[in-house]
Amino acid sequence: MNTAIPFPIIITERLNLRKVLPTDVDRVFYFRSDKEINKYIKREPQTREMAIAHIQKLSADLKTGKSVSWGITTKESNIMIGSICLWNFSEDKKTAEVGYDLDPKFQDKGIMSEALKAVLEFGFNQRGFETIEAYTDYRNIQSKKLLKVHGFIPSDDKKDADNQDNEVYYLNR
Repeated sequence: MNTAIPFPIIITERLNLRKVLPTDVDRVFYFRSDKEINKYIKREPQTREMAIAHIQKLSADLKTGKSVSWGITTKESNIMIGSICLWNFSEDKKTAEVGYDLDPKFQDKGIMSEALKAVLEFGFNQRGFETIEAYTDYRNIQSKKLLKVHGFIPSDDKKDADNQDNEVYYLNR
């Protein structure tokens, strides 16, 4: 991937989806370590140093074309309230996985729905993906509802080998 390509900032009615920056370390640490946000995610306990390394990985993966990750902010503040990414691209670049998290204080306000809609549009129309998948814990009712609202359907034949609690959803262009 050409590193001269500018980061794909996405602006919606209420949100700015921007690059995750080193100055976001405290928010990234919060999102990756908060028990409520991570109750359905299998992840080892996080440290601030791990959050710094994660931000560095996001930047490196962007440069090498492995993923695109956005920090979600409101138009009123540049403080991250969540994140959303397209990652785990198939070798032929026809399939990607979407992942997301959101500060519980901002849930149930349609924020992730607005961000997901914009990222799906970007993934299908700008990056040319044919399928976008999402892996979510079978108990995560909010996430499953969000995916279904956006047209995702459960996959009957695909399983998450790393996490048996996950269900796989997909959306075709």
